[in-house]
Amino acid sequence: MEPQHIIIRGAQQHNLKHIDVTIPRNKLVVLTGVSGSGKSSLAFDTIYAEGQRRYVESLSAYARQFLGQMEKPKVDAILGLSPAIAIEQKAVSKNPRSTVGTVTEVMDYLRVLYARVGTPHCPDCGTAVTPQSAQSITNQLAQLPPGTRFQLLAPLARNRKGTHTDVLMQARQDGFVRAQINGQLVDLTGDLPDLDKNANTTSNSLWIGWSYQKLPITRSSRVWLIRWKPL
Repeated sequence: MEPQHIIIRGAQQHNLKHIDVTIPRNKLVVLTGVSGSGKSSLAFDTIYAEGQRRYVESLSAYARQFLGQMEKPKVDAILGLSPAIAIEQKAVSKNPRSTVGTVTEVMDYLRVLYARVGTPHCPDCGTAVTPQSAQSITNQLAQLPPGTRFQLLAPLARNRKGTHTDVLMQARQDGFVRAQINGQLVDLTGDLPDLDKNANTTSNSLWIGWSYQKLPITRSSRVWLIRWKPL
């Protein structure tokens, strides 16, 4: 049966005075006290040191030669102790962009975890972001009530500076009559909009597409929607 507590008897490391402590396992335990009361002596120099020492002793002689074995702490007995891991408080290089994830070097592992098992959601509406095929998009449009007006838009320029005149002219030649720039619809049949060439497209988002008024979806119109690929 797995022990439920870590039992420490006669801890004498550093300024500890033969103390006896019982700590519950599988719990979040906090050691508090004034400076010099023995918090680090108990946590790092006694519990962690003994757990690490026992773990290293369980390895082969070949493996032990590559690991620095800690000295046995001054304690009468410790029961219910497992191999321990400690993150000590040390001075690190100061960087205003440092976070708990970067300092503890777990950020890369968290990225992999979230990418593998997480489900991204839209920050605006909270809808789950899932892969969509042309067929699934067509099915969603078919569920709209007749007469619903909607737009199909696709981004043409991202993270690029410039006026994007060539992109807008090509879109107009391809039959597109409207573009969405920075959230505003722009008519492409007249003079092209004058964009700031030094502005990044992350602030002047350039999208292109067509406006529609939904009519009853027939088999032929469903096939046409699937074949249409402005996205």
